[in-house]
Amino acid sequence: MTLKDRLLSDMRTAMKQKDTVRKTVLSMARAAILQLEKDKRTELDDQGVMEVIAKEIKSRKEALEMFKQGGRQDLVEQNEKEIEILGEYLPPQLSESEIREIIRETIEKVGAAGMKDMGKVMGAVMPQVKGRAEGGTVNRLVKEMLQ
Repeated sequence: MTLKDRLLSDMRTAMKQKDTVRKTVLSMARAAILQLEKDKRTELDDQGVMEVIAKEIKSRKEALEMFKQGGRQDLVEQNEKEIEILGEYLPPQLSESEIREIIRETIEKVGAAGMKDMGKVMGAVMPQVKGRAEGGTVNRLVKEMLQ
């Protein structure tokens, strides 16, 4: 079963169970996937679907910060629930120590000597952690390790 099929199946189950939050979140994720497929005129594979879901999570995390600053606890809780639901469709996220290990191996492999080699390191690390770590976290750790 592909990830798209799983999203559709889970959305139908949520509809039957009258779980409106889950149904709405999965419906929005499917809409984003279908829109991207329409725009690119291609069918997304599981990796492409995971990228869309990761983007949806990222946008909700950004909104979460704004809601916290605005004192909107109701929207904070709603976004946290949506992030949790979408997270079920991504592979387990890497811990910071696992990311550091991948970065360390990559630095040795490409022979990075300092900040001038950051592009090389990021270019080699990101495909390895795609969908399992946020780019901002990886960027921060690479900077720390190259200094």
